[in-house]
Amino acid sequence: MDLIRHLRCFLAVAEEGHFGHAAARLGMAQPPLSQRIQRLERELGVRLFDRGSRGVSVTPAGRLLLADATRLLESADALFATADRARRGEVGTLRAAVLPDTGAAAVTAVLTGFRTTSPGVQLDLHELGTTDQLARLADRSLDVGLVQHPCDLTGLELGPLLRRPLGVLTAATATPGASASAPGASSTPGASALGPPSGPVRLADLAGSALVLFPRAKAPGLHDEILTTCARHGYTPAEVREAENPQFVHGLVASGEAVAFAPHTPGAGPGTVWRPLAGAPLAWRLSTAWPSGGGSPAVRAFAAVVLRALCEHAGTTADIPDRPVHPRPTSEFLT
Repeated sequence: MDLIRHLRCFLAVAEEGHFGHAAARLGMAQPPLSQRIQRLERELGVRLFDRGSRGVSVTPAGRLLLADATRLLESADALFATADRARRGEVGTLRAAVLPDTGAAAVTAVLTGFRTTSPGVQLDLHELGTTDQLARLADRSLDVGLVQHPCDLTGLELGPLLRRPLGVLTAATATPGASASAPGASSTPGASALGPPSGPVRLADLAGSALVLFPRAKAPGLHDEILTTCARHGYTPAEVREAENPQFVHGLVASGEAVAFAPHTPGAGPGTVWRPLAGAPLAWRLSTAWPSGGGSPAVRAFAAVVLRALCEHAGTTADIPDRPVHPRPTSEFLT
């Protein structure tokens, strides 16, 4: 028995005091309505109505049950309304992640933008590297993330691909053209050795320099792609040092220990200078990602907010990729 439907019939007959009027209100014929009331009476074991030639009246037992029936129907209506809002992505909690190097302005824009577009949804936002995000997307403990390409996209749907060009961060006071083997000399080329202070730098100009790069375990596909691109353009780092903390990276660069690749941000940091790379051969390629079939309205709202925030505050552009983005097995990035 559909209890909710039968209780609605009970309430309609009680309020109308007439089976015919109640049937019209419910949009049904009178015989099926009478049958539902009779079945409800059998299930409850009490008579709900006294039938008479001039209509029906609620029995004492029916009056006792009427208040409970009304409360149950109100709760059911609230339940269905909440389910409908959840289906439209208007309520609930969205578990999301962005990359650790997402700037403060972009993070603020994501939080405030999502709060505006989806006020009924609680955003549980984390900072996670691509590898960690992929693992959580796979086990469904994360609803949507922002990942760096290339990576294993098996079982995922993607938002628009974003591109953020990288430049090179070098020491501002390193000795021009110094050799790493010279006693006391910097291991990186000085700013003046790379041409005009604001001009572009070729990757080949960095020959002989050590490179500080994010840990390979955080995004193995991207780590390998950067080194491959460097080699193709004439730069094989004398040493690859891994570091994650931006302050530590800047310290290594400012001391002349290494160069680093980074997107342009106002104020490179004390003792460092940022220069664009000629031809823009290196770039972060990013996109939002979520499990296939999991693109709820809240997920898509988050993806749209991230797209806008990164384009407005992080120097990214939404563009057609240079090559198609295909799912690739994890084994390609872990060997």
